[in-house]
Amino acid sequence: MKEKLIIGTRKSLLALWQSRHIAERLKKEYPSCEVVLKEIVTKGDKIQDVPLAQIGGKGLFTKEIEEELTEGTIDLAVHSLKDMPTVLPRGLCLAAITERVASGDAFVSNNYESFAALPSGAPLGTSSLRRKAQLLAARGDLNIVDLRGNVDTRLRKLDEGKMDAVILAAAGLMRLGYAGRIREILPADICMPAVGQGALAIECRIDRRDVRDMLAFLNHKETKQCTDAERAFLRLIAGGCQVPIGVHAEIEAGRMEIRAIIASLDGKKAVRDSIEGNPLAAESLGRVLSERMVAAGGQEILLEIL
Repeated sequence: MKEKLIIGTRKSLLALWQSRHIAERLKKEYPSCEVVLKEIVTKGDKIQDVPLAQIGGKGLFTKEIEEELTEGTIDLAVHSLKDMPTVLPRGLCLAAITERVASGDAFVSNNYESFAALPSGAPLGTSSLRRKAQLLAARGDLNIVDLRGNVDTRLRKLDEGKMDAVILAAAGLMRLGYAGRIREILPADICMPAVGQGALAIECRIDRRDVRDMLAFLNHKETKQCTDAERAFLRLIAGGCQVPIGVHAEIEAGRMEIRAIIASLDGKKAVRDSIEGNPLAAESLGRVLSERMVAAGGQEILLEIL
């Protein structure tokens, strides 16, 4: 067992909360091990005034951290799984996926009780193409405003009156103590979550068996199976690109159900489908659903975007 572990993390409040949470779990499991954080600035942190889709897809918040993993200056990294590309850099792996906290998207507003209560033309903030497409599909009369920044920055912009509401991941709000600001968790038929949303990913080098063994206790079996299915679905379609795709897997009574949507940017076209099966075949189920939806019209939608 290593005597010291260095965790690479972004500097945002949410990233630091997540990394400190994992650090505390490691200290509890291994009381004699020193666990420290190393803060790293990523490209996604540096560029705050341009929509994410214009500067790249997934990986904007992980590349610099992964470079330090490869170089060996840190032992592990803690990420929001939804920020992770479906194909990792050579030599790296996801050593553990933590139990999912909440997968849904939260409606936050100071003046309106629900998404349905927003008046026509109301400015609604989000940085996600996935959310934008689905929100427009449900309410084409709204003014979707691009909203970048960390959770606290986005809430501040809402409080300054720059928009009537914002949509944020429920898990992030809960982790930072903002659960009381959630007016509504949007149902999946209005806004299907992102791949891996609500779970944390612990990344390390494949050749560091000592580190991987120490991280194994953090892995949550059912969440790992569900997110493996979701990531397999996305990997076949778009890899790490920013695309309007939502997919969510759940396990109930020993059966896995995966639901997904592929939508056009304006929300006017969408393909929805679902599949059920054995959780042990999670990745296969994700691939089958992906292939089926691409053949049912998803390919045409994606070609307009990619």
